Amino acid sequence: MDTRTLGASGLQVSAIGLGCMSTTGGYSGRPDRQQMIQLLRTAVESGVTFFDTAEIYGPHANEELVGEALAPFRDRVVIATKFAQDIDPASRTPRGRMVTPDELPRVVEGSLRRLGVETIDLYYQHRINPDVPIEDFAGAVKDLIDAGKVMHYGLSEAAADTIRRAHAVQPVTAIQSEYSLWWRRPEQGVLDACEDLGIGFVPFSPLGKGFLTGTIDTATRFEDGNDLRTQIPRFSGDALAHNLALVDVVRDVATAHDATPGQVALAWLLAQKPWIVPIPGTTKPHRLAENITAADLTLAAADLDTLTQAADSIGIQGGRYPDFLEAQTNL
Repeated sequence: MDTRTLGASGLQVSAIGLGCMSTTGGYSGRPDRQQMIQLLRTAVESGVTFFDTAEIYGPHANEELVGEALAPFRDRVVIATKFAQDIDPASRTPRGRMVTPDELPRVVEGSLRRLGVETIDLYYQHRINPDVPIEDFAGAVKDLIDAGKVMHYGLSEAAADTIRRAHAVQPVTAIQSEYSLWWRRPEQGVLDACEDLGIGFVPFSPLGKGFLTGTIDTATRFEDGNDLRTQIPRFSGDALAHNLALVDVVRDVATAHDATPGQVALAWLLAQKPWIVPIPGTTKPHRLAENITAADLTLAAADLDTLTQAADSIGIQGGRYPDFLEAQTNL
């Protein structure tokens, strides 16, 4: 697979990465651990070099799985993880508050141990703490970089002003936020800030949590209690029925290219900027292969315009998060 460079940092990764959250749950019951380890190893063998996890996934279980799966390939991969919530190490449950900058030396040691590495390639602040200046966190991560514990600094779901303030203290390598044909808020300032400052952009949920694959319709029933999509307004009732018009357009473009809707959605993202690296997640080997192949799909300017105009004109209905989760973002 071709590689891309995340901004001015020089951090080279595969053009499409792998979001690992769902390998320990999130959209269904917990998948078989050995099968997920094999999935990650298959991804490496297929050219993926960029893997994304977080302390909160599990909690802790996802970092452990990623660390075990990628141990044989450590010199071939880039592993990103994230911090934010204070998590009790014994019970592995959040304590109901965010960590503070002075706690990062303790927190990073936990991630290093679970991942089985000496240095974290890319360390994101998963959510912005509204009670602590972002400059304090940037300074704390700078100290971790100086100590050799971290190589690159990232932010997740951060507003343009927050990005600029953090970057002034410690250069930011990557911003990770949701971005796809059905969630385009990063176009309202964040992508401009990335371009101005030489920062890469890493879209999570680039397939709209499965919506843009064309496999979801009004008859779809998600697993209650285990699937986040049961709480997301965009997947509910009239909103879902309205939003399916976008999938129809994506499917038409896919048919013209002998591709899948998911591949077209990823190709649209890749065409937006050369420093954008989407990280679709999956637990299925055939979806992994499909997503990887999207890196070879080049859409014509007319196709890109058709997709963008469809997203504009259809006007996606419903929030991309339930209110309590949207309130935790900095956008």
